[in-house]
Amino acid sequence: MPAKLIRSYYNMTPRQQGGVVTIGNFDGVHLGHQQLLARTTEEAAARHVPSVAVTFEPHAFEYFSGQNVTIPRLTRLREKYCALAECGVENILILRFNHQLAELSAPDFVSRIIAGSLRPCHVIVGDDFHFGRGRQGDFALLESMGRERGFSVETVPTFTVGGERVSSTRVRSALAAGDHALVRALLGRPYSMLGRVRRGDQRGRQFGFPTANIYLHRKLTPVRGVYCVFMHGIAATPLPGVANVGVRPSVDGTRTLLEVHLLDFNQDIYGRYVEVEFCEKLREEVRFSSLDLLKTQIAQDVAAARNYFKQRGVI
Repeated sequence: MPAKLIRSYYNMTPRQQGGVVTIGNFDGVHLGHQQLLARTTEEAAARHVPSVAVTFEPHAFEYFSGQNVTIPRLTRLREKYCALAECGVENILILRFNHQLAELSAPDFVSRIIAGSLRPCHVIVGDDFHFGRGRQGDFALLESMGRERGFSVETVPTFTVGGERVSSTRVRSALAAGDHALVRALLGRPYSMLGRVRRGDQRGRQFGFPTANIYLHRKLTPVRGVYCVFMHGIAATPLPGVANVGVRPSVDGTRTLLEVHLLDFNQDIYGRYVEVEFCEKLREEVRFSSLDLLKTQIAQDVAAARNYFKQRGVI
């Protein structure tokens, strides 16, 4: 059964209350998050109560930055929901991060949201968990208020890879550096994006390399450039391809777009909801002085992607 998506703490039902709760931004749902979620579902099963993951939308840094966002999100809401659900959590509560929530004091956050609406028997958080206005709340406050309000609290230690803490920031840095081996080590899976295939301007088809166009609906993207990719959701097995993520400066584009050319594939997939898995970065996005130069580079990118997948026995 898919996880239940709850869009406000006002919508918590008695069936969803009284469970084991974990709280966080969960951007990327990396291995540290997965450890926290595994402990939550394990404890909920042992107590025969619901498991609940509480997260925020938008991300706090997006709210505070407004239109001047400088940090890209790893996962949009739907991507985060899917990743959380795959971890086995039964209920996913979305708290709207707005002025009211940002100004809520730490004690009020516990009283109104955790104790008042979630009514948990147990809360599990990371060892760096802070909450409330100005991040004033910490584990000690949560534990103290939990004793008063009838729920216990535990913390899960930091998860490390290569001797360093796993964090969303570290995943972003690895993506920016094109280090997809490290990305897979931090996430426990390749990085991917979800989206629906839309009609584009058909320019790739004119060049002889038709593309599936996916609008990213993001203020910033953590990946940019040309990549070897797999597309999931079209065939029984993932389809190999080459993708460009960017604004397409050579054709005066302004909107960030994910364009995927699938190798040895020519079917109508408009409207399909797909997952694009990023395997390896080939190069940065650059502006070419002519369309002929762009076409030549695309052919080279396709050849490089074909060689990448051929070496791995995919094609």
